[in-house]
Formats: sequence, structure tokens, C-alpha cells
Amino acid sequence: MDMSDVRIYEASDAAPRPALQSIARGFGGACPSCGLGRLFHRFLKVSDNCPECGEAFHHHQADDAPPYFTIMIVGHIVVPMMLWLELNHLPPLWVHAILWPALTLVLSLWFLPRLKGAIVGWQWALRMHGFGDEPEHDPRGL
Repeated sequence: MDMSDVRIYEASDAAPRPALQSIARGFGGACPSCGLGRLFHRFLKVSDNCPECGEAFHHHQADDAPPYFTIMIVGHIVVPMMLWLELNHLPPLWVHAILWPALTLVLSLWFLPRLKGAIVGWQWALRMHGFGDEPEHDPRGL
């Protein structure tokens, strides 16, 4: 599409989608559209379509955002706890060696799919990366 194409000047008639509701549904692992179908069919593998409403998810682009947000959140939880324990109780080194890696792993595995679902829900609500109402363009012209 170039600047001479009149479609770029047309106003979008698409109704706004509820962003917070879509993000919350995605965080819970549900379809951001209907809230009934499962968003994932494996731990981090997003389903191609919602089994309930048929909404397509195959074009999502969560990419590196979920791991980035997971690292930020888990780091902001674990580091203050680690400092508090060290400064107030001075535990032996083996306590740190057992406690913090285990807690970091558990929190990361809990947050990662939820944050990925929230990112997919956000993309759906904002009609990003092919989540719009327009039909997908076939590059072969079919």
C-alpha cells in the first residue's frame, strides 16, 4: 500500500475492543474474544484458533515481551526478599543457594504463560498483527 491508495485515508469503523477485559482473559489463559475457549494448547504454545468462538490466534507476535516482563516482575519480587533475608537474619550460604533459585524458577514458570496470554489479549484488543476484522490478505492473490 502506498500513499496514493485511498484506503489509508478511510476512517476505521471497527468498534473498540475492551482492552482490560481482553488482557485479563489472556492472563487467565482464556480466549480474549469470548473468554470461554483455551488460549494455549501446550504450556507456551498458543492455539491456532479458539475452540469455542473460532477466533484466529496464529498470527500473534508476543515474541520477547513475556520473558522480559517475567524477568522484571520476578526480579522485583525476589531481589528485595533476598536482601531483606540477608540483612535481617544473616542465613548461611546454603539457604540462599537452595531458596532463591527454586523461588525464581517457580515464579518464572507461573508468570510466563500468564504474561504471554496477557500480551496476546492486548494485541487482540488493539487489533495488532492481524487481529483486525478485515480478512487476511493472501499474497498469492487467491
